[in-house]
Amino acid sequence: MPAATPSDLTARALLLDMDGTIVNSDAVVERCWRLWATEHGLDPDEALKVVHGRQGYATMAVLLPDRPMEQNYADNRVMLAQETADIDGVVPVAGAAAFMAAIARLPHALVTSADEALAQARMIAAGLPMPQIRVTAERVGASKPDPEGFLKGAAELGFDPADCIAFEDSEAGIEAARAAGMRVVGVGPRAAALAPDAHVPDLTHLTVTEGPDGTIELRVAPPVA
Repeated sequence: MPAATPSDLTARALLLDMDGTIVNSDAVVERCWRLWATEHGLDPDEALKVVHGRQGYATMAVLLPDRPMEQNYADNRVMLAQETADIDGVVPVAGAAAFMAAIARLPHALVTSADEALAQARMIAAGLPMPQIRVTAERVGASKPDPEGFLKGAAELGFDPADCIAFEDSEAGIEAARAAGMRVVGVGPRAAALAPDAHVPDLTHLTVTEGPDGTIELRVAPPVA
């Protein structure tokens, strides 16, 4: 059964993933992870199938399950520094600027596997406003697909998870949001096959309205002629 359209969805708060959802950083991710995979004797194409949505150390643990976690943490620190310094090709997902402007005064938070420095670098590079409430890598003990980040985001916004909608692009992210008890709008091609509650190719396909009682309504934007 196809996913419902976002016009079927209402919420009290929105929780936003960053990479692949509002920021397109695929070019940087591919450069950095292809290099890391090659250095460790892995197939870069296979590695790229599991990198999205997770913190780096968690991806490394999946790809090299027998390696000590301390080494994954060490490599992750190097990877974060490389990704933070490399903003070439970091752009907003289509429609992200208008979407962020539409939700600016509505309850929302960023829930990302990036750390604070990387999130700041990419949001600035993409020309997007940084949400005041954000849950970055430093603030959780477990990476997506663990729901901790989404649960913290909902708690800081002051809403029950069932009243929140998460925006995600990756399998790990969608699993995390579902485990937190949230509905999910999938954004982009990676999310299309993951059965989110609704799916849009990009954020130009969404409009956001606020009801008189503060309810957030999500609708499919009419096609551009």
